[in-house]
Amino acid sequence: MVRPARILLPNTPLHLVQRGNNRSACFLYRGDARRYLEFLDEARQEYRVDVHAYVLMTNHVHLLATPCDDPQGISYMMKSLGQRYAQYFNNRHERTGGLFEGRYYSCLIGEEPYLFACYRYIELNPVRAGMVEQPGDYLWSSYQTNALGAHDPIITPHTLYLDSASDPQRRQHHYRQLFDAPLPDATLEDIRQQTRRGHPFGSEAWRERLQGQTVG
Repeated sequence: MVRPARILLPNTPLHLVQRGNNRSACFLYRGDARRYLEFLDEARQEYRVDVHAYVLMTNHVHLLATPCDDPQGISYMMKSLGQRYAQYFNNRHERTGGLFEGRYYSCLIGEEPYLFACYRYIELNPVRAGMVEQPGDYLWSSYQTNALGAHDPIITPHTLYLDSASDPQRRQHHYRQLFDAPLPDATLEDIRQQTRRGHPFGSEAWRERLQGQTVG
């Protein structure tokens, strides 16, 4: 079966999902998560990708990221990250074979409401999974940075995040308010389906404007 070409555009954010092979665990100890984030930080710098949000779950990872120049920077980053972390994990845990599924999932993200829905989708994963009651209680996500101002060298705020308020404290307050209500089930399912299929997540008008602009 021929896989559809991945849709990539410069300066356009994507939701990315990297899953463990056969849904097996990718992170067994805190040191594993720390090492993955170290590799992510190095890869996003090397391939000029801005990472806006992330969460590390037991057997998969979600990222919200934008290629700065070359849209293929996303693919290079994910390949490097997957290879380096799998080598580390196999050595650390005395295992062999593939750690991640052969291909990560991705979809382009559209206008402001869709972007912030994706932020929330990512950082609320541990809450939906019943791992914590509040997103700020989870150690391995970007919520502490985006909502509370904690320093994280991996995170580059998206322009629309910066435009949400004139100073950091107001931006963080505005961001926390977005989490006062859960995402509607229809939005959750839309994000999941579009990401699995590699289809853009945005308004109909925005999707129409993408026609003829994509690269594989």
